[in-house]
Amino acid sequence: MKKIRTTLAVAGTALAMAVPLIGATSAPAFAASRDGSCDDGEFCYYYNSNEAGSVSDFTGSMSDLGATQPSCYEFKGAGNGQGVCVKNNAASVWNRTDKTVRVYFNSGFGGASQDFAPGEKGNLNSTLKNNNASHQFLGGGGSSTGSQSATDDFDHRSRGFADDNCTAFAAYRIASRLGVPDFNNFWGGVTWGDAHSWASAARSAGVTVNTTPTVGAIAVNTVHKKGHVAYVNAVYSDGSFDVEEYNWNHDLAYGTRSHLHVSSEDLEFQYMLHF
Repeated sequence: MKKIRTTLAVAGTALAMAVPLIGATSAPAFAASRDGSCDDGEFCYYYNSNEAGSVSDFTGSMSDLGATQPSCYEFKGAGNGQGVCVKNNAASVWNRTDKTVRVYFNSGFGGASQDFAPGEKGNLNSTLKNNNASHQFLGGGGSSTGSQSATDDFDHRSRGFADDNCTAFAAYRIASRLGVPDFNNFWGGVTWGDAHSWASAARSAGVTVNTTPTVGAIAVNTVHKKGHVAYVNAVYSDGSFDVEEYNWNHDLAYGTRSHLHVSSEDLEFQYMLHF
């Protein structure tokens, strides 16, 4: 049995707010229905293995569970762990929703993950036990296998790439959502350069490169002019995907495209990078 950690909730400080949208990246906001009881329609974390200890219940995706009080999501139910921040402290879950829920190692729906089907109970695996940072409700409309809301949150730092180009935007998303806060043009001991070289640079840096689109992957086009990179924010059951990008449809500005494919075509993408 784990010992209760020293960070405790300050009673009465959490204000009730609406459930955040999928893919939101702002600081945690507390949902009105969170009461420390795992009710029908909720996804619940438990402090101990085998659905034991204090409970923290959710009705939607959370991109960052928060690491410190008073801004973190805490275990609210009675029992071991009550008042402790959920991030990096959960051991098991119960998915009482009608959607598959994916638990991630990193904030922003990044890193290693574990899926829990509707109705499934289970312990977090050895990678994610006490190392959980975000979770995502998958599906929607029967055709999507995962999605994040599209938003232009770019901080406009170049990170060694050309200002407001596709590479700079992709570098921002890698740094802000995929658990690589120091990512830049020379990360991993290689020069990433123009977009057409990103697949080879990723291989040299030890990043997984394949042709399987997933939410959070960086899509790479190696054949269009100097190439192009974009952030995958939705994947569909037919294998198509949506992207967010800079400097494609709009010069040096944000845009989105939907239902693209991994293809040799000039206007599609040839590779996926998985950080």
